[in-house]
Amino acid sequence: MTLQNLNNLVKINQLKLEPPDQKEFDGLVRSAVVRLIDAKNSSLSQDSRFDLAYNAAHALALAALRWHGYRSDKRYFVFQCLTHTLELSPSKARVFSLCHERRNLAEYEGHLEINDQLLDELIALTDLLLEKVSALGFVK
Repeated sequence: MTLQNLNNLVKINQLKLEPPDQKEFDGLVRSAVVRLIDAKNSSLSQDSRFDLAYNAAHALALAALRWHGYRSDKRYFVFQCLTHTLELSPSKARVFSLCHERRNLAEYEGHLEINDQLLDELIALTDLLLEKVSALGFVK
């Protein structure tokens, strides 16, 4: 894992160094698990399921970043850092970036453009994040 890239982001003020906190980490994971369970509920609307899965993914990506002792003020950065924090492939990390763009369109322009395939992929990749974050264990 190349955390040097994250240290470089600290140098240019895109990330901050901050000691990890077990309580925060556990809370982020707990929040993600609840949202991910709800996102899998097919009786909910596609929009709601996307929102739940996206927020679960964000909580897990943030938990991974925090576990390594970093913090970001920008939501999208936690997804961009997944290649370093959880050794996620760039192609998988790009799916989260796409979902972030779609989420922003919905939040700021009132237009949500998703389909079943994107939602299914988001949920499956969020399951993968949960597996990888769970393997991190206790905060260092």
